[in-house]
Amino acid sequence: MGFYDRYVGPRIVSCLCSLEDVTEQRRLVLPKAHGVVLEVGIGSGLNLPHYDPSKVKRVIGVDPGEGFLALGKERSNNARVPLELIQAPAEKIPLDDNIADTAVLTYTLCSVSDPQQALREIRRVLKPDGTLIFCEHGKADNASVIRWQDRLNPIWNVLACGCNLNRDTVGLLAGAGFQIGEIERFYLPRTPKPVGFHCRGVASPSA
Repeated sequence: MGFYDRYVGPRIVSCLCSLEDVTEQRRLVLPKAHGVVLEVGIGSGLNLPHYDPSKVKRVIGVDPGEGFLALGKERSNNARVPLELIQAPAEKIPLDDNIADTAVLTYTLCSVSDPQQALREIRRVLKPDGTLIFCEHGKADNASVIRWQDRLNPIWNVLACGCNLNRDTVGLLAGAGFQIGEIERFYLPRTPKPVGFHCRGVASPSA
């Protein structure tokens, strides 16, 4: 890992991911979490202030990025819920099967190396009656926007620490064995469309 990926990139990404419109998405989805929560891609801990301590027993945060975890040290220390941090890739989560009541994915599928394997790991750790809460940006619903996403993605991917603009959130979830119970598709306000297309919703492991 080079200097940019360790020190510069995480600060840029954390700044973008803490913009008010993005923070509002966190406020909308995270109060749905309950019980033992697996948060994959916890990064600098931007979700931590938005968990409901009366509903969440503990949060297990998984992230491979040393730079992101270091940036979130203060938030982790001040978390309102019991917190365990694990530095590990989403594709190989060092946890037992069927231990989480809720899994949380916010702005994570865009940057994992193998999103299908990451989702299979989440499904393994999630209880059969558990819930996956997600809010992700990704492949748009408009052909002209998709063309711009494809053009910009090689540059964006480097500048944003592996983030991809054009991943199909719904297709990835279905392919990994999740049944989507509710979903909203929309463009984030005040955001360029290639970056701003979002999917937000709730899914569960398919039978």
